[in-house]
Amino acid sequence: MSNSAVIVDAIRTGSGKGKPGGALSGVHPVNLLQQTLQSLLARNEFDPALIDDVIAGCVSQTGEQALNIARTAALAAGLPESVPGTSVDRQCGSSQQAAHFAAQGVLAGAYDIVIACGVESMSRIPMGASSQGQDPNVKPLAARFPDGLVGQGVSAELIAADWNLDREALDAYSARSHRLAAEANQGGDFDNEIIAVTLPDGTTHNTDETVRAATTEQGLAGLRPSFASEEYSSRFPQINWSITAGNSSPLTDAASAVLIMSEDKANELGLRPRARFHSFAVTGSDPLYMLTGVIPATKKVLDRSGLTLEDIDTYEVNEAFAPVPLAWARSLNADPAKLNPRGGAIALGHAWGHREHACSPPWSTTLNAVEHVTGYKPCAKAAAWPTPPSSNGSDDTATNAGRPGAHANPITCAPGRCAVRLRPAGWDWGRRAPIRYRAPSQRDPFGGRLGTPCDQPRRGRNHDGFGNRWTKADAHRQ
Repeated sequence: MSNSAVIVDAIRTGSGKGKPGGALSGVHPVNLLQQTLQSLLARNEFDPALIDDVIAGCVSQTGEQALNIARTAALAAGLPESVPGTSVDRQCGSSQQAAHFAAQGVLAGAYDIVIACGVESMSRIPMGASSQGQDPNVKPLAARFPDGLVGQGVSAELIAADWNLDREALDAYSARSHRLAAEANQGGDFDNEIIAVTLPDGTTHNTDETVRAATTEQGLAGLRPSFASEEYSSRFPQINWSITAGNSSPLTDAASAVLIMSEDKANELGLRPRARFHSFAVTGSDPLYMLTGVIPATKKVLDRSGLTLEDIDTYEVNEAFAPVPLAWARSLNADPAKLNPRGGAIALGHAWGHREHACSPPWSTTLNAVEHVTGYKPCAKAAAWPTPPSSNGSDDTATNAGRPGAHANPITCAPGRCAVRLRPAGWDWGRRAPIRYRAPSQRDPFGGRLGTPCDQPRRGRNHDGFGNRWTKADAHRQ
């Protein structure tokens, strides 16, 4: 008998721009995850009553994503009422953590079959909506960081400065991400992983809306810095203000799902394992440099797995901002040719609760195409796995970051793989620029309306710090 935890299948939706008018903005997040679960089960024939749990990563668990979206989506997908569900929030590492919990449950003998999934609709639940205008910081946290924490954009600027990554290098990497993603799409590399999502008008969406094949370094060079600030220029004189919308990951709507089983159960059901979990690790990092947690998490998980980067054929490091994978590669002396060979979040988009799973399908595609491939994926959260159950192995590294302050949490997905991700320890809500578009009003689970984001700077407790304001009248209006 083997207690190995394996990946049987991994799928995702195409990305939609995370703002009103985006390709998936008309789809309720429960329906988005529902369709993903239904597609996963349709591709793998077995009795769904055998599923022990559905674990979903979701960051903004409010409004339409509240009340345990894993359970509501599972019921909407037609799964038996006996199948439970739970939702996980480890910020940008949420879906990866869902996969960790699923695989760890299998390894412990508590599960035979689990679906780990992730979803985020950033067009319908805008950034900052979950705080409902309240400040999550407390005095002990402020006392620990008396100079104040910063937003992740400023953290990315600090990384670029400390690793001597200039604007040209960041833009070149970003253009590469779009080029590789476009080439992968044109070559059919994503055909087996992206499902068609039915939209309210009856049409379908099955592509990544955020990939821009025509992106060039010259075009990116004309964009203005997104986070330039006189205050932060005084505090951090080393910053050259190089982070723009072009070398950052776009916020998106998306969902994904991974079918995880014990190897024995997969063989019993006649399903072919595509990757095996090997080892896990999690570590914290300086919340001021929140996005660097992928570096110590990678070292930790490689040490646990007994692997080296030379043993790995491809790395997937989440591209929250261009400096993150570049700093990771430079710190670990990684082969740049192996880094994100099918593009990353800068092109494919970053839907918080889903992004870490989005890395799993491409790895699985690699497993199908190439034998004995090992992959590693760090994402502001980390994990590693060695060789696949059969002749195929995959190891990738992906890095994603949450808001300021972070934990790196390793997760294992495919044989020889490692993933790292960051979770914020705290952030300064008053330092972000206001949102420049007006998102539709959101209703809470009980019918109340959270209100309409506005363009006013933060004043008082009714603002979330990103320029969004909720009035008492809006909070209770039917």
